[in-house]
Amino acid sequence: MTDIQINLVCCTQVICNEVEMGVTQMDIAITYAMAIKSQMQGADKPDWKAINTAILSKWKMSGLERIKKRACDILSSKVQL
Repeated sequence: MTDIQINLVCCTQVICNEVEMGVTQMDIAITYAMAIKSQMQGADKPDWKAINTAILSKWKMSGLERIKKRACDILSSKVQL
């Protein structure tokens, strides 16, 4: 059996659009985690400065920190989706 990898492409655009459309921080954290994983697997190269700037413009530093922590928890399997 072959392992299947699912990656997100156009991560920067997707996350910036989610922020603009009013998606919740918890949902953006899922996409943020997918962007990190996609970058690690060489599928995309997110523009983290643009992503973090978009998040900061909506929620300030506390929101960005929550999103990053949740994304890390998702990637380390501390959170069940």
